[in-house]
This record gives sequence, C-alpha cells and structure tokens, in this order.
Amino acid sequence: MPTRDTPWPAGTPCWVDLSVPDVKAATEFYGPVMGWTFTDTGAEYGHYHMCQVGDRVAAAIGPLQQPGQPVAWTVFLASDDADATAKLVAENGGTVIVEPFDIGDQGRILVALDNTGGAFGVWQAKAAIGANIANEPGSLAWEDARLTDPEAGKRFYTAVFGYTYEPIPDAPPDYGLFKVNGEIAGGLGGMMGAPDGTPSHWVAYFSVADVDAAVAAVERGGGSVQQAPTDTPYGRMAFVTDPFGAAFALAGSLEGS
Repeated sequence: MPTRDTPWPAGTPCWVDLSVPDVKAATEFYGPVMGWTFTDTGAEYGHYHMCQVGDRVAAAIGPLQQPGQPVAWTVFLASDDADATAKLVAENGGTVIVEPFDIGDQGRILVALDNTGGAFGVWQAKAAIGANIANEPGSLAWEDARLTDPEAGKRFYTAVFGYTYEPIPDAPPDYGLFKVNGEIAGGLGGMMGAPDGTPSHWVAYFSVADVDAAVAAVERGGGSVQQAPTDTPYGRMAFVTDPFGAAFALAGSLEGS
C-alpha cells in the first residue's frame, strides 16, 4: 500500500479537500462511494472531517468558509515555504485569494488562482504532511490542471513550482504530463471538451476498486454521472458530480473494474 509519512516534494499534489454546505450529508454520500470513514477534528478546526482509508488520511470535507464560496474539490500543491510561493504566484500573473496562514501546528496554507483563473491550494507541511496514502482505493490517483490557456498555464506553473512537461503519445496535442524533480506528478492541458464558459480548474481523480460499483453508489446517493465508466489505456474511468455539484473522477484498473 503506497503510504507516506514525510513531506511531499515541493510542487507535488499532496492534498485535496471539499467545502460543502452540509458536511453530514457529504459524508453520507462519500462514505459508500469511496469506502471512507471519517474523523471530526472538532470545533478548533471548524469540524473539518478527515476522510480515512483504514488509519491513513486521504482527503478532507469541511463546511463552507464564506458566503458564495464555490462547492468544489481543491487540489493542494506542496510547498517548502508558503509565503515565498504566494509571492511567486503574484509575480507570475496569479492571484492569492486566501493569504498564507497557519492551521495550528499542522501546517501553513494559502489558496490562489493561476494566471488562467484555475483555483488551487498550497500546503506547507508541519505536523501534517497532507495525504499519507495515495494510489490505493479511496485515495488520490491522479490530478489534471485543465486550463483555458495551457501554454500560459505551463509558464506559470514552471515559474512558481518548477514544473517540466512531457507530451503523451496519442493524447490531445495540448495535454501532457507535468513533472516534479523529473517524476510524473499529474497532467496539464486544455479544457478537454468542457462546455463553453467553463473556467480553468483542477480535477481530482480518486482510485476505487470497482468504478462501476462506485458510479452506482454516486447515483444512489443523489450525485450525477457526467461521463459513464469507460475503459482507457490508463484504466477504467468515470466523471461524476456529488449532490452539491462538486465534480471529480473515479479511476480503476482495466481488469475487474
């Protein structure tokens, strides 16, 4: 089981969370879909609920922090210095929408928009490194940055996080891999057929043991299917939304999914 107990390399997607108007309803939805159990961190941390795979933390669900806040999964990128990252964001055409602040002794956080308008978070680890399980059912398996101007986005993420890029044979020409220290860390490209007017955004892909069963649980729980389960060269995938409208992807293997 791929687990981690040390901070993720700077620039690596290291965490994902969701803010919703009804945390209880969200946990009741995601439990059957992902197989998660939940731990409420209590009033000190705003009843932020940790989503667990066994005794490992994979993600979190918490209440909306301000009126009008979009309901969406936020992908967090690791940083060794959140304040320095915030400065680089602003210097390279991005916007810091939540200035860096400490979450107790757990870490330092900020939320920003890249230079194409895509929202992402930044996490500087202290006591908490972010996710300590990955690429297992119930945990993050992949992340895409889907940007209205992928070439501008590449320049931004290279300047801020040092990303390098590699094309994927037979993929759309504007979609490829991004790498951190030479290691594949996710995908970056255009809007991949999203409806006109869709803003730049990151997509979180969660591993599940059985994509079709997870999609059935999505529908039973009041979510909707945007793209039915499909076999791809990289495994079986589906794109769905939860009952609050937050989009995410489900990913499994080609065999037994």
